[in-house]
Amino acid sequence: MIQLPEVIKNAVEALTRLPGVGEKTAFRMVLSMTSWRAQELETVGAALSGLTRLQVCSECGMFADGHRCSVCADDARSSSRTLCVVESASDLLAIEKSGHFRGLYHILGGVLNPLLGVGPDELGLHKLRDRIMDREMEEVILAVNPSVEGDATCAYVKSILPDNLRIERIGFGVPIGGSLEYLDPMTITKALENRKRF
Repeated sequence: MIQLPEVIKNAVEALTRLPGVGEKTAFRMVLSMTSWRAQELETVGAALSGLTRLQVCSECGMFADGHRCSVCADDARSSSRTLCVVESASDLLAIEKSGHFRGLYHILGGVLNPLLGVGPDELGLHKLRDRIMDREMEEVILAVNPSVEGDATCAYVKSILPDNLRIERIGFGVPIGGSLEYLDPMTITKALENRKRF
């Protein structure tokens, strides 16, 4: 059997670290890149290397070019009294893509999970509370995924905030165009719990 050069093996191994990329897919990618010009490979390499200099916003935790992200630096949004709490940067991006929310965000970086050693301190939940109090927020939207850990995280956040603060959880349930017969029981349960007057 033929022995491939170490350069190819190393490139394949590096690409398999990406989510959803197995060894076969990584190998096809590397084989495709072997036909690229040196300048193209160097451009991709430099772009990936640039991730080592990636910064996060000191206020919300989103990726940023500097001290603050584009949302927190936006004068129109920085005066908002509504804060949307999400688990990850990808959740923030999904909400932004909808174009509906015009307030501020706070990224938790996960959910409470005592079995994995993730407690309130690891998520910086007291920093979240301080931010809400310092900025005199009026409304907090908990856009945390529906799971046992997500529910526990939302309950904990609610417990450390004042009672007079308006705290809401995003709705869960039937997706647009979805059919009830194909939905799992948890989705149907959440849809029934989050029903509203028609």
